[in-house]
Amino acid sequence: MSIAYLNGQYLPLSDAKVSPMDRGFLFADGVYEVVPVYQGKPFGLEKHLERLERSLSAIKLASGLSQTAWIEAITEIIRRNGGGHQLVYLQVTRGVAEVRDHRFPDIVVPTIFIMSSAVDAPKKEGPLSAVGISAVTIPDIRWGRCDIKSVALLPNILGRQQAIEKHADEAIFIREDLVTECPAANVFIVKQNEVVTPPLNETILGGVTRDIVISLLEKNHILCRQRPVMKMELFTADEIWISSSSKDLLPVTMLDGNPVGEGVPGALWRRAAEMYQQYKHNLFGIA
Repeated sequence: MSIAYLNGQYLPLSDAKVSPMDRGFLFADGVYEVVPVYQGKPFGLEKHLERLERSLSAIKLASGLSQTAWIEAITEIIRRNGGGHQLVYLQVTRGVAEVRDHRFPDIVVPTIFIMSSAVDAPKKEGPLSAVGISAVTIPDIRWGRCDIKSVALLPNILGRQQAIEKHADEAIFIREDLVTECPAANVFIVKQNEVVTPPLNETILGGVTRDIVISLLEKNHILCRQRPVMKMELFTADEIWISSSSKDLLPVTMLDGNPVGEGVPGALWRRAAEMYQQYKHNLFGIA
C-alpha cells in the first residue's frame, strides 16, 4: 500500500483525503514538482526544490516548510514506499477556504501533499538502440506564466492529446512563430554540430534535466547556445531532442510527418545521451 504525506501526517494513500473546498480543486491555485528516484535516492532534489520555491513565490504562497523539512519528508516517503525506483509527486495548494472566492483567503493553511509511485528500472539498452519519437507542431495557447509549475495543466493535456490524435508521440508548442517547449519537456535542436535551446522566459518552464544537459554539453566542449528558435528552424534542423525528468533525453526523428535529418537518432544526440547516462551512473550506479 502506498504511503502519502498530507500536512505533516504519513497516511495510506487511500486515507489522504483533501477537502473539495481546497482551492487547488476549485481554482488550480497551487504548484507541484515531480522528482525521479533511483535506487532509493532522489535525483536533482535541490534543483527541484529551488524551482518549487520559485513557483510558490510567483503565486505568493508560502508552504511553511524549510528545504530541510522538505528533504526529510520526501526521504521518508521514499523509505516508506520501499526505496528502489520511484517518481515522487509533491503539491502545494493555497488550502481550504471557508468561502468560495477568487481572492486569497485571509487566514488559511496551505495543503501540502506528497505521494510516490513505483516505476520500472531504467532501460539498459542505451542510446545505440534508440529509434526516436515523432512530434507535431501546434499553437501554444497557454497562459503567459508557463514558467510557474502550476497544477493548471489543461492546455498541456489538450496539446498532448492533439499529438496523440495526429498519431504522434509528442507536441512542440509554437508561440508567435517561436518554439517554446513541449507539454512536459524542453526542446533542443542541432544545426551543423551546434546545439540550440530556447532561452528561459515566462513562456517556458525551466527544466532540471535541461539544466543538466546544458552543463554536460559545456563540460564536454560541445557548443550549446540559448537563443530564440524559429519554427522553421525545426524543419531544417539536423537533430531535435526533448528533455524532462521522466523522459531523460529523447531524439525526435519525425516532425509533422517528415523525417528530422536522416530520420534516425543523430550522432550528437547519442553522445549527449551517453554523457547523461554516465552522469546518472556515477550518481546511482545505474545504466
